[in-house]
Amino acid sequence: MDTSKSSRVKPGDDLDVVIVGAGFSGLYALYHVREMGFSVLGYDDGGDVGGTWYWNRYPGARVDNESVEYSFSFSPEVEQEWSWSERYASQPELLRYFDFVANKYDLRKDFQFNTQIKSVTFSESTNLWTLRTDHGDAVSARFVILATGILSAPKQLDFPGLDTFGGNSYYTSRWPHEPVDFSGQGVGVIGTGSTGVQLIPHVAKVARHLTVFQRTPSYAVPACNRPVDPEFQDRVKAQYAEVRRRESLAFQGGVIKNDEITFGLPQTSALSVSAEEREAEYERCWNSANFTLYWSYNDVLTDRAANETVAEFVRAKIRAKVDDPAVAELLIPTEYAIMTKRLCAEIGYYETYNRDNVSLVSVKDTPIEAITHTGVQVAGRKYELDSLIFATGFDAMTGAVTNIDIEGREGRQIREEWATHGPRTYLGLMSNGFPNLFYVSGPSSPAALFAPIMLAEFQIRWIVARMQEMHSDPKRTLEPTTAAEQRWIEQSKEAADRTLLPQTDSWYMGANIPGKPRVIQAYMGGFVNYQHLCADAVANGSKDFV
Repeated sequence: MDTSKSSRVKPGDDLDVVIVGAGFSGLYALYHVREMGFSVLGYDDGGDVGGTWYWNRYPGARVDNESVEYSFSFSPEVEQEWSWSERYASQPELLRYFDFVANKYDLRKDFQFNTQIKSVTFSESTNLWTLRTDHGDAVSARFVILATGILSAPKQLDFPGLDTFGGNSYYTSRWPHEPVDFSGQGVGVIGTGSTGVQLIPHVAKVARHLTVFQRTPSYAVPACNRPVDPEFQDRVKAQYAEVRRRESLAFQGGVIKNDEITFGLPQTSALSVSAEEREAEYERCWNSANFTLYWSYNDVLTDRAANETVAEFVRAKIRAKVDDPAVAELLIPTEYAIMTKRLCAEIGYYETYNRDNVSLVSVKDTPIEAITHTGVQVAGRKYELDSLIFATGFDAMTGAVTNIDIEGREGRQIREEWATHGPRTYLGLMSNGFPNLFYVSGPSSPAALFAPIMLAEFQIRWIVARMQEMHSDPKRTLEPTTAAEQRWIEQSKEAADRTLLPQTDSWYMGANIPGKPRVIQAYMGGFVNYQHLCADAVANGSKDFV
């Protein structure tokens, strides 16, 4: 590794590292790889930095993690210089943050934007990967880091007549950059997951009429968004290092209750206290922060009876917000345990259904029959629409990887190997047969259940340390053994089976994509355990890695 080497390279050069993705993970990966003296080039199919936030520009889009935590920790300067305006940052503010960090460290110069990686192929004769783009370019590199995100590959839709609609179609995952005006229009929204919950109130305020097509209702809790208290932000900045340290030692990071960051899981069972005490705790959580219910009692995700106490509390809140009892019941989930699908954070979502210009159509028992030239047909009825919005989600965890043709040793294809039994990784970081290829926030990592940026930073440091160990010998490669992979799959399943998550069809289980193997997509053993296991993997390298 030549630390004097210029990091700026061009397609066609042989590189040390190629990074795919310019979101949070990709930006830090490029920064850290470059700081370690590797030659590097990053690619992203978007027109600028931002990753999923570059594309998801729909009205109401905002993060559902606290802004002061949903931020980089690698740079004390960025922590001190940047101030958040809202407790849960909106998409425009997140893009301003990306711009701030990219400018500060001149990261754009080593990214090629508006470029999609179509294939990644390993050569056993040279120990190099060749990456080909949608422009016909090719670049070779010793190491590949896929920082492609867990919610970045839009779900492919198969509605009959999808291409026949004569009005305007919009996809929340690829929203136009110019403003969209729905004033005076009949608008339809398909999907009531996190995106739909954010979008629907905004469209309802301007549309002549909004028709919402709902297959499965979501549990949604108040976002409790508000301007960030300057005193609180100053207090966090003064102790950022300690906050990050304590977060890294907590099972699922930190949570903010009443403007105080708390760490770790509660020690009390929901079934060990009185109904009155339990109700009071749920009320505190309801009014404190959008995901605080996860931290209410220690068995709400492991015991169905305890979980039902939370669910009934939220169902009562929904009934109180919605005027029409029949509509309220359609909006109330009853068939799955609360929090086994990701909670949604709402701002005026349920009250939207009290508006005269909003209709809710359940398509659970009578699915959408077709998209027609004039709208949507359900149970023989045609809903006439001027615009149609698809808030239909993502092929989570694996889709952004399997959308690329990745060919490893002996012609092995990741897409084929994961198609039958689900993703095969070790620690969510690497796969057997695909040497020197790394995932950030990959399948079977804690990505879906822990502070995503802190996890990504930890994984990138682990990855770069492995690259540094190999830099002096260009023939060296690294990949996990099949035994290590299998052990990790079993550990991930065991951790999930201690919870209620496998009982629900969710994207955590890959169940939102027809034909996708129904297996846990995330490691649920906690971040502390994960860090120990990553350290053990290095210590036991000869056993776990080839």
